[in-house]
Amino acid sequence: MLKAYKYRIYPDKEQKTQLAKTFGCCRFVYNQTLAYRKEVYDQAKKSISKTDCNNYCNRELKNTYKWLKEVDKFALTNAIYNMDSAYQKFFREHAGYPKFKSKHDNHKSYTTNFTNGNITVDFENGKIKLPKLKKIKAKLHREFCGHIKSATISQIPSGKYYVSVLVETEHEELAQTNQTIGLDLGIKDLCITSDGKKYENPKTIKKYERKLSRLQRQLAYKEKGSSNYKKKKKEIALCHEKIGNTRKDYLHKISHEIVSENQVIVSENLQIKNMIKKHYLAKSISDVSWYELTRQLEYKSKWNGREYVKIDTFYASSQLCSDCSYQNTDTKDLSVREWECPVCGAKHDRDINAAKNILAEGLRQIA
Repeated sequence: MLKAYKYRIYPDKEQKTQLAKTFGCCRFVYNQTLAYRKEVYDQAKKSISKTDCNNYCNRELKNTYKWLKEVDKFALTNAIYNMDSAYQKFFREHAGYPKFKSKHDNHKSYTTNFTNGNITVDFENGKIKLPKLKKIKAKLHREFCGHIKSATISQIPSGKYYVSVLVETEHEELAQTNQTIGLDLGIKDLCITSDGKKYENPKTIKKYERKLSRLQRQLAYKEKGSSNYKKKKKEIALCHEKIGNTRKDYLHKISHEIVSENQVIVSENLQIKNMIKKHYLAKSISDVSWYELTRQLEYKSKWNGREYVKIDTFYASSQLCSDCSYQNTDTKDLSVREWECPVCGAKHDRDINAAKNILAEGLRQIA
C-alpha cells in the first residue's frame, strides 16, 4: 500500500535559494512544454506524447537555458508529466484546457523520485536528505517502515516548507465489525447518522471571520509591495492556514470514528458545485466541507476493508417515511424539521429519517 507522510522542513538560506530555483524551473518547463505542444498541434494538427515533451526539454530547453541543469532533473520530468496529465484530462473528462502557471501563485511544489538512495529519512537526528539539497532539518513526528517511492516538496502561502514522502508500506486494518450506518450531510449539523447521532458543525470560518476581516482591512491601507504589506499578507495566510488545519483536524476525527465503528457506510452523492451556485448557501457549504469528509471516508474505508457506498444524487431521502415508504412532498420545504407520517403515524426528525432512508437505499444497492 502507498501512504504519504507529511513533515515540516526547515531549510537554511542556501537550501531556500535552491528550492526557489527548482520551483521556478518547474514552472518554466511546464509553461514551455505546454506552449510547444500547443504550437505543434496548431501547425501540424499532430498530438505529441509526454516523452516527446521530455525530449524537447532535454535536447533544446536545457541547451538554450543552461540554468535548468542546476536543479533536480526528476523535478523537471515530473512537471512535464503533470502537464501531460492536465492535457489528457482536458480530452478525457472535458475539463478546462491546461493553464500556464503564474510566478505570482503562492502555492509552490515539485516532486522528485527515489533512486540510488537519493532520498533518506533520519528519524534519530531529525533530518531528511533530498536531491540537490543534501540534509534538511525536519520535524519527524511520525515514523514509517517501508520503501520510499518519491517526495513532494511544497511551500504554502505563509512561507512554511513541507515535504510529503510517498512510501510503499504495510497497513494494519481495523478489526471487522457488523455495524452499518447511513449519513445525512447537513449545514446546521455537519453529519447526522441513522443511529440518531448528530455531529456538530464547528463553523470554523465564523470563528475567525472577525479577525480575518480586520487583517484584510489593514492590508488595504498598506502600500502594495512594501515590507508592511508583505507582513500583513503573511498574517492573513497564517489565519487561513489555521482555519484549514482546524477544519481538517475535526473532519479526520469524525471520519476515523465512523470508519472504526462501522463495516458498511452509506452517504449521499451531493453535487456540491451546483449547490454553491445558491449564493445564500455558498459560504456555509464551503465552510462545512462535505467533499473533504466523504473523501476521507472513502480512502479510510479502502484501507480498512470497509464498504463505502454513495447513493444517487436525486434519491428523495428526506421525503420518504423510513417506516412505510410514504412520500411526503411537503418536506421539500427546508423549514420542515419534524413531521408525522399520515399513513403509519410515525413521527420523524427530518435529518435522522433521511439518514435511515440513505442506509436502506445503500444496503439495497449492495444486495
